[in-house]
Amino acid sequence: MKRQYNPYDQMCDVLGQAAQLLEIPQSDYIPLLYPERELKVSFPVRMDDGSIRMFEGYRVQHSSARGPCKGGIRFHPQVDLDEVKALAGWMSLKCALVDIPFGGAKGAVRVDPGSVSHAELERITRSYTASVLPLIGPERDIPAPDVGSNPEMMGWIMDTFSAFRGYAAPGAVTGKPVGIGGSLGRGEATGRGVLIAARELFKKLGRQLSGTRVAVQGLGNVGGTAARLLAGEGCRIVAAADVSGGLFCADGLDAEALYAHCTEKRRFLKDFDAPGAVRCSVEDVLCADVDLLIPAALENQLTGALADRVRAPLIVEGANGPTTVEADACFARMGKYVVPDILANAGGVIVSYYEWVQNLQTLMWDEKQVNAMLEKTMCRAFDEVWRTAAGRGCSLRLAANMAALQRLVQTRKIRGIFP
Repeated sequence: MKRQYNPYDQMCDVLGQAAQLLEIPQSDYIPLLYPERELKVSFPVRMDDGSIRMFEGYRVQHSSARGPCKGGIRFHPQVDLDEVKALAGWMSLKCALVDIPFGGAKGAVRVDPGSVSHAELERITRSYTASVLPLIGPERDIPAPDVGSNPEMMGWIMDTFSAFRGYAAPGAVTGKPVGIGGSLGRGEATGRGVLIAARELFKKLGRQLSGTRVAVQGLGNVGGTAARLLAGEGCRIVAAADVSGGLFCADGLDAEALYAHCTEKRRFLKDFDAPGAVRCSVEDVLCADVDLLIPAALENQLTGALADRVRAPLIVEGANGPTTVEADACFARMGKYVVPDILANAGGVIVSYYEWVQNLQTLMWDEKQVNAMLEKTMCRAFDEVWRTAAGRGCSLRLAANMAALQRLVQTRKIRGIFP
């Protein structure tokens, strides 16, 4: 069934708005409307019962203008090519915005990782890696975790790639376990970036983060980590949701217990015991009476039909593309501040860049150094977006896209068009 909101069309629409404000002709940014490469693969996997099952996967390289392509691998039963194209495009913009020398890519496998055994998941991951092998590598395209994948799976990818090459190649993938070249601080980097973005937003508005009432949708690595870190700053996580439903507790939910249950143990929120909490729907959480909303699940969660009911005045996007163009326009009319995904969740790719640098140079940085560098990069990017938005009188999303677009267009002009 065709999705109601095509995420790639949404990305191109916002990019067009940014280009119009910057008075950049389409001839200067038209390459960004078309991914450089789109690979669709089908591969067989032997299941535990001896049967053979076919799986479908994708790898899209959106732009390599600023450096090797970079992007995660999503394992999800509903993922499709348009979604992967949008995610790859957002990665190009994200890397340009925070000014790291990567282009954008994304990969995916159509599978529910919870529906297969651990052994089957390993065989699926390794077979997918072999299928996309012609596109990936430390100097070409570096995968990383995304929804439905984790550091262990990145280790399988690194090992599979290394086996084909005949030597250990830790720089072929990021977000892997520390024991095989992963970076300290990478696991919580995206959630920490969300915290930094929220902290900077409150600082710009002259408000204190401590005491803030927060709602979080999505309790995977990004949302779960962000909730735990925000609680550590004195925030109250009063509402939370995952695919199984929502919880509301005016006195605040135990963020550490939520993290242990949903993120570390990968269990559903419906099975979480929270005394004094009321069960509710995911929409109830998105529309909860809170000061700060963190949508950290999937795309197109905040739609035009829902926007009028969203009460949080401040939104920091932990997920990629959680807000549709229609909802974004509604939020602007309502005077809400929305820190866009390409800024708010950039912490993961920033520390992935640090991991890649460590791998290439055979270094190992301590976590304090990694976190300090992450904060410096995030704050620099936030300041640039804030100044652009203030100077142009536009939303933070348009300002972020403008800053990213300018860098990408400048790079393309420097490199020229071949032949």
